[in-house]
Amino acid sequence: MKAFLTVLVFASLTLATRAAEPAASSPKKLVIGTREAPPFAMKDDTGAWTGIAVDLWSDVAARLQLDYELREMGEPETLITGVADQSLDASMAAITVTADRARLVDFSQPYFNAGLGIVVPVVQESGWWATLRAFFSWDFLKVVAALSVVLLVAGFGVWLFERRANAEQFGGPPAHGLGSAFWWSAVTMTTVGYGDKAPRTLGGRLVALVWMFTSVIIISGFTAQIASSLTLSRLGGEVRGPDDLPRVTVATVRQSAAAHYLEAHRVRALLFDDVAQVLAAVKSGAAQAGVYDEPLVRYLLRDFPELQMLPGTFERRDYAIALPLGSERRKAINVALLEVIQGDGWRNEMKRYLGRE
Repeated sequence: MKAFLTVLVFASLTLATRAAEPAASSPKKLVIGTREAPPFAMKDDTGAWTGIAVDLWSDVAARLQLDYELREMGEPETLITGVADQSLDASMAAITVTADRARLVDFSQPYFNAGLGIVVPVVQESGWWATLRAFFSWDFLKVVAALSVVLLVAGFGVWLFERRANAEQFGGPPAHGLGSAFWWSAVTMTTVGYGDKAPRTLGGRLVALVWMFTSVIIISGFTAQIASSLTLSRLGGEVRGPDDLPRVTVATVRQSAAAHYLEAHRVRALLFDDVAQVLAAVKSGAAQAGVYDEPLVRYLLRDFPELQMLPGTFERRDYAIALPLGSERRKAINVALLEVIQGDGWRNEMKRYLGRE
């Protein structure tokens, strides 16, 4: 009887141990922090999440067979502090990699490169008046002045060689000779080449040869500069670039990388909870400009036809997934992440959300 009871107890303990083993070894369900940051993380009316970062994490988790749930967070910095205090296993949205954040968490490989953009109100002007005003703008006049200096330098080189040997075309008083040389350099640069003036000396022709090849490059560069200055003048307003920000009131998202940039550069900033509120502040006139990550702002501008983005970006920003310091999953996540973003599906994802690869 004792032997029977001993065997029965032993068998019961063995079965209980085996039954407990799967539960003990079952993988942990990860808690992943995110917040609304269109088009990287967006929540619909049913509570389902989509977006560039959400879809990316879904693909990475599927490759690594990770079970997870999403937890919506508040301000941008809570995505970092949540991972740092281990209440979150990771965070993903439009999370910018910065030195201060890297002291608290580890980051995955960057999956998107962006920069800060500036949004300003659209200036409503008549086409003819806006174009005429653009031709007398300071930016346009600076480009024209620089072009004139370049033409004068080229003409001066020809005049030095031709003023005596070719006096009928480039001779006479210095003002007259330099004027003729300036005319020659202008028609040569524009490839018009009337032929009314041409160098005859070896030195003059060498200068002309160099000038003809150089002007091909210069004219394209100056054309781009003139087009840019005309575009900026058409945009109008008080802000035409980052250098103008300290003179106005700027709206941005609180505790964001853009807010830190404005604080470091001593720019007066109105702080809001999300990008939509930033755009609404610029629309209402409470702020003269808005500064935030360019792709996020551009995505929402479709709902604000009264606003527009200034050309170009500044302060490059890399987006990545935030992980705990010393995370054991970091290498596996990086490998899976790179497999996703180097595939054809990622290019289609960019085109679907941003309209570009």
